[in-house]
Amino acid sequence: MAKCIMIQGTMSGVGKSFLCTALCRIFREDGLRAAPFKSQNMALNSYITPDGLEMGRAQAVQAMAAGLVPDVRMNPILLKPSCDMGSQLILNGRVAGEYAAKDYFKMKRSLIPLILEAYESLAAENDVIVIEGAGSPAEINLKKDDIVNMGLAELVNAPVLLAGDIDRGGVFAQLYGTVALLDEKERKRIRGLIINRFRGDPDILKPGLADLERLTKVPLFGVVPMSAARIDDEDSLSSFLQTKTTDRPLRIAVIRFPRISNFTDFVPLGLHPAIGIRYVENTRELGEPDMVILPGTKSTMADLLWLRERGLAEKILALAGKGIPVLGICGGYQMLGEELSDPYGVEQGGVMKGMGLLPCRTVFEKTKKRTRVQAVCTVPFAAGAHLTGYEIHMGQTQEVPGASPAPFCFTEGKEAEGTVCGNVFGTYLHGVFDSGELTGALADLLLSSKGLPKQHFVPESHDTYQEEAFDLMAKEVRSALDIDRIYAVMEEYAKDEGSIR
Repeated sequence: MAKCIMIQGTMSGVGKSFLCTALCRIFREDGLRAAPFKSQNMALNSYITPDGLEMGRAQAVQAMAAGLVPDVRMNPILLKPSCDMGSQLILNGRVAGEYAAKDYFKMKRSLIPLILEAYESLAAENDVIVIEGAGSPAEINLKKDDIVNMGLAELVNAPVLLAGDIDRGGVFAQLYGTVALLDEKERKRIRGLIINRFRGDPDILKPGLADLERLTKVPLFGVVPMSAARIDDEDSLSSFLQTKTTDRPLRIAVIRFPRISNFTDFVPLGLHPAIGIRYVENTRELGEPDMVILPGTKSTMADLLWLRERGLAEKILALAGKGIPVLGICGGYQMLGEELSDPYGVEQGGVMKGMGLLPCRTVFEKTKKRTRVQAVCTVPFAAGAHLTGYEIHMGQTQEVPGASPAPFCFTEGKEAEGTVCGNVFGTYLHGVFDSGELTGALADLLLSSKGLPKQHFVPESHDTYQEEAFDLMAKEVRSALDIDRIYAVMEEYAKDEGSIR
């Protein structure tokens, strides 16, 4: 069986995914076959595997860092929140139904055999398993039936490194408080502490570090600096969603829906030196941008209602009337049509009027479409641009009778996809900007509309950029953490004959 190491955090958003990704690349650089694993993930930013199955994006990115093809065994349980009290449950890449939180908590321990089957299968094929926890192991109200933090660590006999985020403040309290709330058996499993996202001179921390080790009785494995690398994130706390690049000539406003999904679609836009991105939640923030994007959402009908209540829908209609380009992706595309119908109660049931900017209507169906796509863009300003991405949606969108809108693109199977009507565009294709070709063409269109010279700049592909980021992350983390000590801890636990409990 493979050796393993587990990264847990003091809370959500402390950089567990970042550290796991860096370790996957480090182990690969060291000649080992490493695979990521997270038993249960909760995220709206998912990934579609080559065989059309759905998994958490963080584990997909970690697989890529390790040089592997993403595999749903790396994330056998995925929860996609559909409301404050419930989520869509995805098991081994397929939808298993909608569950209220209390109902899921009652049944989740029954999923342990599924978790162990996935883990053991990966462990039989790899040298190292890099395990990511979720939230915090000190959520004492959830410890009884835990299957993702200390509960999982015990099941697979994993040594744990506990990470805290100093950039968010209170890192000493984060780490000490987390350790203090664990029972003695759990504390013994924490073999090292990590302080993540530090800015400044590490020498300033030394007095506090000594006290932290003394109080927790756990050694510090390193202080990781704030990274310059950017990778696809899945967390709603992502720093990318806070980004406002206002120092560039073009201003693109992305609507930040309450249940925004797959926001990594827009990371490649920021690679163009002319494009500034702002995530907006009200009309004041929206202002007068050069373009508006309606992104994907897990709850199209509820978020369309939110858009109207905020006055954003009315403002977007006015901007479109002035010739400002409006792009809708997946759920955003559905909103731009004339009608949304939910006969099976997939979302909230009933019929809702759309924004009416595209001559199409959407019907939500019981079956989710999941597929990876290669396509060629057909919109005039980017005709011939190669697109690569994926579709993941419950709704099916068709043009209204009598309308004959232009498609957004043609897939490799020569099928028309998406809808174009003047300066309004809709597509189901996530990842439309990943190749860089559409980004370059879009930037030149917007620059010309403002009377600015075209730059004829095509950003590097998202895959190329991500590979460079993996290498940078590995370099940063290798220099900051005691990697030899990590290897020693993994070796120690691997010698325990009861590796799977």
